Amino acid sequence: MSDALAYLVKARPDAVSHYFAFLKQCGTHLDPKTRNLISVITKVDAQTPRGFRQYLNRALREGCTPMEVLDALLMAFPTLGLAKIVWAVDQILEMGIPEFDPAALHGQTEWRDVGEFKSLKDGEVRRTEAHGRGLFLYRQGRTVTVYDSRCPHQGTDMPELALKGQTLTCPKHDWAFDAHTGQCIKTGNSPLKRLASKVVKGRVLAQW
Repeated sequence: MSDALAYLVKARPDAVSHYFAFLKQCGTHLDPKTRNLISVITKVDAQTPRGFRQYLNRALREGCTPMEVLDALLMAFPTLGLAKIVWAVDQILEMGIPEFDPAALHGQTEWRDVGEFKSLKDGEVRRTEAHGRGLFLYRQGRTVTVYDSRCPHQGTDMPELALKGQTLTCPKHDWAFDAHTGQCIKTGNSPLKRLASKVVKGRVLAQW
């Protein structure tokens, strides 16, 4: 929501509430993935970066694949034009979403070394950077769970300071997560992205 709309909600709730009620009713017969893809296109048309990032993340959370996002953008070419599609792709590249990497788009994932197993204490949660990607690692016994460090809300990369005990709190909108399970425990309703992981010869490997 823009600052202006947030202001109007507070200043004139009697009037603006009708607008939001109308929006809630729109798209009720569409599946969540389709509804959010349409919202992505409307944000591209309006060229609103914050709204675009928010709805792109929602579409991905609802199961939309990066290829489906690109298809939606390209199919909207008659109304968007090339300039707005390029603007949208620039936004995606700035967000640094690994799944949009050309190799990942074509299913070319790989196991990557993200750290030494014995350096993690049992029960410890640690943030690390590996291959250009921020990660949170949680060790439990002989297993290590690996989470993407980006908040599922708007893709904010959560820093080391976001971790307090076993709770991760995004500094942007205060979404909080249980660092052990990845579940959102405050403000939001979407979990952290979990990556496939394993321990091989004393090294922690994650797949993307």
